[in-house]
Amino acid sequence: MTTTAGARAGSGAGKRGKAAEVAGNRLGHVIKRAEQALIARKTAALREFDLTVPQYATLLLLASADGMSAAQLARDSMVTPQTMSTVLANLEAKGLIAREHSQMHQKLLVNRVTEAGRSLVTDADAAALRVENKLAAEFTAAERKQLREMLERAIAVLSA
Repeated sequence: MTTTAGARAGSGAGKRGKAAEVAGNRLGHVIKRAEQALIARKTAALREFDLTVPQYATLLLLASADGMSAAQLARDSMVTPQTMSTVLANLEAKGLIAREHSQMHQKLLVNRVTEAGRSLVTDADAAALRVENKLAAEFTAAERKQLREMLERAIAVLSA
């Protein structure tokens, strides 16, 4: 029985190895791994500010374009409306944003960054930029330009 269990464990490991090999040869898999590595580094960098990556992205957007709706923020942050609702509720509870009715549409809530939020996102952005700069430093200027162009092409073909 031990031999059979060992054989099964070995064949399972072989299957996982083969699956990893197949996945590793897929461009989408490599792109996803890169995204996850970047998000993990940003998550670690933003931890000292008690911010998640979506919270940071939302504050950054509001600091540059105050008065956005939840729907606009969700689209620009690339999260679902439900996720954005949670993000905004958490930011409001921390006193980093204020939500108020739009002057143009009474039923529409707009979001504004508070002074505390503006101060925090300035510091958090510096930490996030250190992560991005460390990544950028691994490539020459020409390679960064080429990588950006190739990723934009990928986005365009997948969005068509």
